[in-house]
Amino acid sequence: MTDFPSHDLDSAPAESKPLLEKSQKAFGRLPGLHKVMAESPQMLEGYQVLHHLFTQTAFDADEMTVVWQTINVENECHYCVPAHTGIAKMMKIDDALSSALRDETPLASEKLEALRTFTLRMLRGRGNVSEAEMQEFFAAGYGHRAVLDVIVGLAQKTMSNYVNHVAKTPVDEQMQQFGWERKGAPLAV
Repeated sequence: MTDFPSHDLDSAPAESKPLLEKSQKAFGRLPGLHKVMAESPQMLEGYQVLHHLFTQTAFDADEMTVVWQTINVENECHYCVPAHTGIAKMMKIDDALSSALRDETPLASEKLEALRTFTLRMLRGRGNVSEAEMQEFFAAGYGHRAVLDVIVGLAQKTMSNYVNHVAKTPVDEQMQQFGWERKGAPLAV
């Protein structure tokens, strides 16, 4: 059976109920991703912890959005690209930045473009980047902490993107207006 359960506060495993309550309080609703993750309390808790930790990194809102959406788009996550488009709007991210990330077109900021390029290189190389690529990232104004913070973002988004792929999580009604499909070849870096 490949249909994944989508839990609410009544059907969730006992260990997941307080985690879903936390999601309900944070979002004012239960995101579909969290409802699917609730089948495994460890998955949902791990995701919530990583999300919190990533939002506590040295990255500002634009940089967090660049890391999140770069990973979502590269992994072609049908759920997370629309969700993070809506989140970007709530975070008051410029629509031009959000569109460029979704459409894989150049970013207006060279520093943010360097962050997107580095994130893609980390993702595609499974953490193996060359010394020259690392130096290019540092020359753009980032340091060692940013390298590690990108890895936190990769861990968080790997969890959500993979869950959405295997569970085919339906896009939440509130985010359906931001539906997304890749229009061309993946961004070259």
